[in-house]
Amino acid sequence: MLRNYYKIAIAVLKRRKFFTFISLFGISLTLTVLMVTTAFMDKMFSPAYPDVKRDRSLFITNGSLTNTKEGWYNGSSVSFDFLYHYVTKLKTPEKVSIFTFSSSTNAYVNNRKLSIEYKFTDGAFWEVAEFKFLEGRPYTEPAVERADRVAVITARTRKRYFGDDAAVAGKYIELDNVNYRVIGVVADLPRSNRNYYSDVYLPYTVSKIDYRRVGQPGINKISLVDRYLGGFGAVMVARSESEVPKMRQEFKQMLARSFKPDTEYDKLYIHADTPFEEFSRNIFGNDESTGLAATIGAGILVVLLFLLLPAINLVNVNITRIMERSSEIGVRKAFGASSKTLVYQFLVENVILTLIGGLIGLVLSAISIYFFNQSSLLPDLDLALNWTVLGAGLLLCLLFGLLSGVYPAWRMSRFNVVHALKSQ
Repeated sequence: MLRNYYKIAIAVLKRRKFFTFISLFGISLTLTVLMVTTAFMDKMFSPAYPDVKRDRSLFITNGSLTNTKEGWYNGSSVSFDFLYHYVTKLKTPEKVSIFTFSSSTNAYVNNRKLSIEYKFTDGAFWEVAEFKFLEGRPYTEPAVERADRVAVITARTRKRYFGDDAAVAGKYIELDNVNYRVIGVVADLPRSNRNYYSDVYLPYTVSKIDYRRVGQPGINKISLVDRYLGGFGAVMVARSESEVPKMRQEFKQMLARSFKPDTEYDKLYIHADTPFEEFSRNIFGNDESTGLAATIGAGILVVLLFLLLPAINLVNVNITRIMERSSEIGVRKAFGASSKTLVYQFLVENVILTLIGGLIGLVLSAISIYFFNQSSLLPDLDLALNWTVLGAGLLLCLLFGLLSGVYPAWRMSRFNVVHALKSQ
């Protein structure tokens, strides 16, 4: 039966080539945009170099203190002291790494000014993130404790600072009038990976800023702002994906135990989120909610709205096709074909049309992604047509086919046999 519907669908497509071209153009262009967007989102939120453990990681990047009575609010990234004395002592995480977010400085080479981003990390950073070392090695925790002036740089930084030198391990790079010995070179990563991206990585102990601003807890009375807020972030990695909820729960319990309200602030919010939760909290969420439902709902709404306009155009084209086939429909009804059978046939025909448009869209998506990757519009963010993107494309094809086919099929099922035969 499906084979016969396929033959009928191909014959109908050949009958009015202009309408077929319009339909396929609208379908393929719409699906191309959606599939490229899906590839971008997949790259942003799925495990990828060097964040290959993302599916079992939680990131601590933001915190805030509030006074609910007076309306005071103080928010920033998190303090080193809180992360070092509390988060690293949690039992569920397999590894915890503390780092800063990238800052920019100028470096001067051969009378050229280079803008270079640098990041301070601990030794565990290189165990949590799986960087590809093109040369040398990472610095270790003992090197961090000794405050060794060593650096790991990216391949792009090697080329910009040292030129075409094949090997730079052992050479020095100058940042803020301080020389650091390069001990490793890693493959470049996209700027969109905020938690891991930088041009140069340095031990946090060589920072000119006093990262231990509050000293040891309990020795002196310190403010809540100094205790909890600062310029650092952290990533916790569980032993397995199934232990992530347990890790999150232990973090919440630790936070509740450690916080003691004072006259200035009575509420503390520090979140351990996945990258997608970080994104949704910044867009639709707040300190009380990740905003996941709103973010997902908004994404679905955007997709539906984006599909709606070409679907409406295809509906109009399909109705025109149906009117041309009224005599055929009348004959089939006269010989006993039920409305249900005719509706099913037309929906199958429309889905076949959409799948053909989807195949064209797949080719256009591959071409678009190739040129996007070659353009270096977002350096090192290489999109790909993986199984996730292909699955999303197939789902969108079927959804598009149903959206644009249900109403015309219903109209067809309402045809009066006598009127349809008279139009012959």
